[in-house]
Amino acid sequence: MPSKSSARLAALTVAAVCSAASAVALTSPAHADSVRIHDVQGTTRISPYAGQKVADVPGIVTGTRTYGSSRGFWMQDPTPDDDPATSEGVFVFTSSTPKVAVGDSVTVSGTVSEYVPGGTSSGNQSVTEITKPTVATVSTGNAVPAPTVIDADSVPDEYTPAGDSAANGSINALPLEPSTYALDYYESLEGMNVQVADARVVTATDPYSELWVTVKPHENRTRRGGALYGSYDSQNTGRLQIQTLGPTSGFPVANVGDTLSGTTTGPLDYNQYGGYTLAASELGTLKSGGLQRETTRKQARGELAVATYNVENLDPSDTTFAAHAAAIVNNLQSPDIVSLEEIQDNDGATDDGVVDASATVNKLIDAIVAAGGPKYDWRSIDPVNDQDGGEPGGNIRQVFLFNPERVSFTDRAGGDSTTAVGVTKVRGKAQLTASPGRIEPANDAWKSSRKPLAGEFVFRGRTVFVIANHLNSKGGDQGLSSQYQPPTRSSETQRHAQATLVNGFVKSILDVQKNADVIALGDMNDFDFSGTAQILEGDGELWSAIKSLPKSERYTYDYQGNQQVLDQILVSPSIRRGCDLDYDSVHINSEFHDQISDHDPQVLRFRP
Repeated sequence: MPSKSSARLAALTVAAVCSAASAVALTSPAHADSVRIHDVQGTTRISPYAGQKVADVPGIVTGTRTYGSSRGFWMQDPTPDDDPATSEGVFVFTSSTPKVAVGDSVTVSGTVSEYVPGGTSSGNQSVTEITKPTVATVSTGNAVPAPTVIDADSVPDEYTPAGDSAANGSINALPLEPSTYALDYYESLEGMNVQVADARVVTATDPYSELWVTVKPHENRTRRGGALYGSYDSQNTGRLQIQTLGPTSGFPVANVGDTLSGTTTGPLDYNQYGGYTLAASELGTLKSGGLQRETTRKQARGELAVATYNVENLDPSDTTFAAHAAAIVNNLQSPDIVSLEEIQDNDGATDDGVVDASATVNKLIDAIVAAGGPKYDWRSIDPVNDQDGGEPGGNIRQVFLFNPERVSFTDRAGGDSTTAVGVTKVRGKAQLTASPGRIEPANDAWKSSRKPLAGEFVFRGRTVFVIANHLNSKGGDQGLSSQYQPPTRSSETQRHAQATLVNGFVKSILDVQKNADVIALGDMNDFDFSGTAQILEGDGELWSAIKSLPKSERYTYDYQGNQQVLDQILVSPSIRRGCDLDYDSVHINSEFHDQISDHDPQVLRFRP
């Protein structure tokens, strides 16, 4: 049975003792003549029988999960009621391999539980289950209830109701309105046998044998086949995660724009890694969309090409150096300056006090040369051990690569891990007090997070200030399918403080030299429409160059069926007004199952 996904799926459903619902025993079980599955599910997200015992609830087995610690089966009532808000399916948690088969007619007695995948602190919705079950098989070989077809016509265009302010924004107790809200529609099908047909892939297959499709082919479609996440108020309602109940060896290895042709059928589950999920007992046939990795154009002689690229925890033990090098040389066309994020120290995640990353960087530089690229030089500042977040022991940091045949770096002593870089005025021009230097490294905004790296470059006699960033991650934010609507984005508090410092530093340069060429770039970990982006841009000190692209091309990352902006290159007014700005998000990773990083790099070309 599946091996890669077992550990992940184990987190989806566990014993009732871990349930969010407290056990409240009835004096006697509720019997089947009065309690059926739709009664157990009820008309809200929380079962009216939560914590209570039920007896002899009938159903037909529609799917079994026989691996991991979330073993059990789904059953569905073949005689539904006439209320579209009440699901006719439910998961029965057995904890061991279930002794039933698809098509068995069974009765189940047990305790109704509301389990929250990921724990209550995650903010996730709960899954209604019957736990500690006693199962009786009535007959075998029965027809499975026909699957409910999920398609563009059945899924509402509105994503979710607003949460109840009296319940801290929770939607749990609100009556389901499946014809009005997408999340209510999916909840009304929780545990039921469902089906999608000819569904386009909008997030590639990941290492856990999961992918995402859309049942709405025209919903915010991007040029290359994904679904754009355009605003907090414009959710992609047609997104659905696909897993398998069978061996992962047969799971489709898909890229964005591919299609699961034919029908994909199975129970509708909910998990902590994306919410509503079709646990497929039948998978469609993969049809390739022919997606190819992009290649940007080569910069002209008088153009400065500046790139940003998150290389995802690169350390000397990785096997991706040649692939990263080929991407920089061939797909990015050897930019003059490359700002790298997530460069780890020389022994990677080994937490032994090592912070030097020279082996990591030089291995990449050598690989670039071997791929036919230039012999890059580099600058960086080692962080204080275990103070910059990321993988423990990895000491990730930003690094400047630059082609010394095209651009020079202005070294100015004094920059280290704890000293703040400043701006001075020299002969009427702005100048950094240290180059490279870090922006306010002691400020609480950078606690357990990467400090921006600032440096001065000279191209054809013109100074260009470059600030490499890797802002606070979105870890800890509630998911889009959270029970709290709108979800809490707790991580942005720190990110907003960081963006304020970056904008303030840029402003300090422009206050000295109004026409200075300043670029702030990197993994901003936030969207182009976010508050973080607005703070970075400020009152015109910076402008995010990704806004120069058509909307269907504005993404650098693909997560849970949403193509989105996390990485940005922001420029000062002198660059924006030069009328020669050329920006490209080069899609080589985020859309592909065999990605070497989860981020796409970006390139900016302009004439200083």
